[in-house]
Amino acid sequence: MIRGRVIGRIWSTKRTDSLPQGALLEVEIDGGSRVIAFDPLGCGDGEEVLITQGSVAAGQFEGIKAPIDALIIGSIDEHT
Repeated sequence: MIRGRVIGRIWSTKRTDSLPQGALLEVEIDGGSRVIAFDPLGCGDGEEVLITQGSVAAGQFEGIKAPIDALIIGSIDEHT
């Protein structure tokens, strides 16, 4: 898993039919790199999130072959 912080939304008026309902968010990951991640949870700007990538991300959607390489799988409430 990768930890990051949501820094913005990506707006797309045209999307492939196999992309599930959700948002595309720009996330800055530890180290300063950025990734576009699919968000089925409704996360907001500034929120810390957990991301998974690759076939694990695409495999989370049953019955469809989702074209997703990075998926937000959790929101971090606090870390100790």
